[in-house]
Amino acid sequence: MEKFFQLYRVWYVAASDPPLRRDAERNRQLLLRTAYDLMASAGLDVSYEDIARAAGTGMGTVYRRFPQRQDLLDALFSEHIDTVIELAEQAARYDDAWAGLTWFLERQLEIEAKSRGLGELLRSRNQATALVRRAHERMTPLVAGLIARAVRTGQLPAGATPADFAAAHVMVGGVMDASRTSAPQMWRRALRIALAGLRHADLSGDPPDEVIIDHLYNDPKN
Repeated sequence: MEKFFQLYRVWYVAASDPPLRRDAERNRQLLLRTAYDLMASAGLDVSYEDIARAAGTGMGTVYRRFPQRQDLLDALFSEHIDTVIELAEQAARYDDAWAGLTWFLERQLEIEAKSRGLGELLRSRNQATALVRRAHERMTPLVAGLIARAVRTGQLPAGATPADFAAAHVMVGGVMDASRTSAPQMWRRALRIALAGLRHADLSGDPPDEVIIDHLYNDPKN
């Protein structure tokens, strides 16, 4: 009898949920799926109007669920950015520093290749968010540690810095975006070129200031 009442309570609670709450959650998930698919192919410039039209909802529904655009971006990409951070943490555990660096950058770009919006966000095209700043703050020390180890073991020239890898990321990402529909694997060749250049470059002279990383990501034109 007790088991019967437990089951009844479960059923009663579920059945008495306000229909609007369930509908609202369904709408939210629909909007997220729609927004992610649109941004995966078209990038972050997708508008709320585009999302509402593709999802078959009104503009008011989009704004009710995501009043600020950052709310939408956080909901769409927080899990993916956490994955990139985890990749950097895995790379930092590599015994071979150069192998860790190249593995991390390639895995990160593979994730970006699946979603133009995510790639633009990680390279901060159009808008930088607290989510991206957190990612860079977590990843930069890990990459810096790998670079320092690679320099000590002669795998990278003296003077190599995280800013150099940030520049490579931005450059290869630009190739990825430009060739996404015509030659979707072209970025892999560009990555090999960039990595070979880094490994054998003459980096004598003053290294770039630490803040250059912020400039590269927050405004790739600078």
